[in-house]
Amino acid sequence: MFSTIYNIKDYENPKREYDEDVALLEKEDEVYKIVLWNDDVNTFDDVIDALVEICGHTLEQAEQCTMLVHYKGKCTVKTGSLEVLKPMHEKLLSRSLTSEIV
Repeated sequence: MFSTIYNIKDYENPKREYDEDVALLEKEDEVYKIVLWNDDVNTFDDVIDALVEICGHTLEQAEQCTMLVHYKGKCTVKTGSLEVLKPMHEKLLSRSLTSEIV
């Protein structure tokens, strides 16, 4: 048997704890992404170098993205705000890579 007896008022007015000291009213930035598409022009090394230099990838990240682009046809290589991604996208295009911001 249960030894605890609850008052019906406890169920009607549940006690809730609120942290009134924290009120965040930040507007979240919209998140965009750079999608890199496969092509028949650039070598694996060209793509890897561009991802490291332009997008700040580690060598391992760049190699994985390059493999995904090659086998899947495309890969999201960077996410962030439009202000951050637009210059990266333009630099990728200047290296004859096919990319888009979505």
